[in-house]
Amino acid sequence: MSTRNEKANAIRALSMDAVQKANSGHPGMPMGMADIAEVLWSDYLKHNPQNPDWFDRDRFVLSNGHGSMLLYSLLHLSGYDLSIDDLRDFRQLHSKTPGHPEYGMTPGVETTTGPLGQGLAMSVGMALAEKMLAARFNTKEHQLVDHHTYVFAGDGCLMEGVSHEACSLAGTLGLGKLIVFYDDNGISIDGKVEGWFTDDTPKRFEAYGWHVVANVDGHDPEALKQATEAARAETDRPTLICCKTTIGFGSPNLAGTAKSHGAPLGDDEIALVRGQIGWSHPPFEIPTNVYEAWSAKERGAALEAQWDGTWKAYQTAYPEKAAEFQRRMDGTFPDGWEEAVTSALQVAQDKGDKKATRAASLTALNALAPVLPELVGGSADLTGSNKTLWSGSTTVTGDTPDGNYIYYGVREFAMTAMLNGLTLHGGFIPYAGTFLVFSDYARNALRLSALMKIQSIHVYTHDSIGLGEDGPTHQPVEHVASLRLIPNMTVWRPCDVVETVAAWKDAIERKDGPTCLALSRQGLPHQQRDAETLRNVQRGGYVLKDCEGTPQLILMGTGSEVQIAVEAADQLATEGIDVRVVSMPSMEVFEAQDEAYKNTVLPPEVEARVAIEAGVVDSWYRYVGYKGRCLGMESFGESAPANVLYQHFGLTVEALIAEAKGLL
Repeated sequence: MSTRNEKANAIRALSMDAVQKANSGHPGMPMGMADIAEVLWSDYLKHNPQNPDWFDRDRFVLSNGHGSMLLYSLLHLSGYDLSIDDLRDFRQLHSKTPGHPEYGMTPGVETTTGPLGQGLAMSVGMALAEKMLAARFNTKEHQLVDHHTYVFAGDGCLMEGVSHEACSLAGTLGLGKLIVFYDDNGISIDGKVEGWFTDDTPKRFEAYGWHVVANVDGHDPEALKQATEAARAETDRPTLICCKTTIGFGSPNLAGTAKSHGAPLGDDEIALVRGQIGWSHPPFEIPTNVYEAWSAKERGAALEAQWDGTWKAYQTAYPEKAAEFQRRMDGTFPDGWEEAVTSALQVAQDKGDKKATRAASLTALNALAPVLPELVGGSADLTGSNKTLWSGSTTVTGDTPDGNYIYYGVREFAMTAMLNGLTLHGGFIPYAGTFLVFSDYARNALRLSALMKIQSIHVYTHDSIGLGEDGPTHQPVEHVASLRLIPNMTVWRPCDVVETVAAWKDAIERKDGPTCLALSRQGLPHQQRDAETLRNVQRGGYVLKDCEGTPQLILMGTGSEVQIAVEAADQLATEGIDVRVVSMPSMEVFEAQDEAYKNTVLPPEVEARVAIEAGVVDSWYRYVGYKGRCLGMESFGESAPANVLYQHFGLTVEALIAEAKGLL
């Protein structure tokens, strides 16, 4: 049987060899954290390599994702569907071993990481999901949901602001099954961190309300075991285990230096490492006894079988709760969902309320959330402004984890990353709100939700200069356009209650990516629709108001500017001009329609087109064409009442008519 040292050295060898073959990568961290990984994965991690999606597995997140070869080595050695040839293809096109771990590409990778601090923040969301699900489904006799979230993080993760935000909230929420191993090697890309990172990290985390195990020798398996046991025994607080390690451990000339961080060690140095650690095997060759010692297949199958027994007993004792749990794990909708959506759309159309779309969003939530118990909301200290607290909301706290609403505090970045973690964990459909302008604070987490193609729902209110007196610091002008630039992101900017309900329906039913809802502060009038038009709202872009025959002119808009287009069309009609008004609440959803439908909405032969939107209008040129025009913002806003601002910036019926006539 292989020794612990041999098992850890297998990680070191695979990591330095893969980086060397790719001529690119980060060998230092995997070599430094190999001993920590060996103890955790050999003695504690609950997982089944033959079923990476087993629900009650422990979640392992490599927040310092640049050290991806550590994770790939662990997955390969323990028996996941990741071959030695996959390791040879490290960082190559379409390989299962990309430069940083990517969710959905490699079996066993729980989340995409690499932007430092993001993995740690998402892990807080995962641990919170575990605690919330356990509170809802566990019984005294049956611990159906009972797993840990383990995180590897480095100095860089703890320097990033998002980790401060998330870890502060993790302590407040008492996430006792969150255990973070801090790789305290004192080195970052620029060298020794003592020149720019002198925090007393243990005291900082103690102040957050964490349990801290300080000064652990990260190369001593017994010390690591004792620290992990202490962490697992602490059930009321998350734990930070501070591990003193040497980056590039085993390298005679580069260990402990920044030179081992982000570049191949070189053939000569690798040969010296092999001698230093006593590893005589050629590149990518692992002895049979080491594979046997690492394999987690048998243990993993036994752990899952044990859970299966719990699950069967639970189904017998609590059939209704078991059916609900199964439904959530399957990602299907409950009975009554379709009826609730259909009713909400029809009621919105029939009532014809004039509302701000942020208020319309609350109307939608009150109609849809009662039949969707997995919906979990929240806001970054703007609950009243975002209108995210529906009538059945109950607060999630450390003592009441069975709630469905999270007060994130002023933590937009952590909130968005935690939202991703909640989504990735499973069992919930989470949404969270802030002002649209503050989406900038959360940009990297937003981007990761789109990169991972996960169902995070981002609620953004106060969507334009229409918010008024708070001025340009709070008035988003470039944000809707910039969100539309993110691949796989769906953006909705609805014009009334009906479109807002449709936006929520699409966001909740979409399983292959995130959605942003851009909602107004100011009241917006209801738009009249017939039955066909009401159905077409779901298609992202549709003919809201039409003329007889082929139009001479098409006016387009979203949100608060749709009414301007409608009024302009009415006035132009009195002058004998045939005008069509197209509402385009979601360009992404419209683009997903077939060409025939898109051409019925925007006939190619009609070249006179004007789009209006209270923001940067670059994204509209694909629809107005070379001969069309756009009316929007070309500067930041001003501090004044909304109606004054629309006049000042020329977003008026009169200005739109003038632009339109200039094309005819």
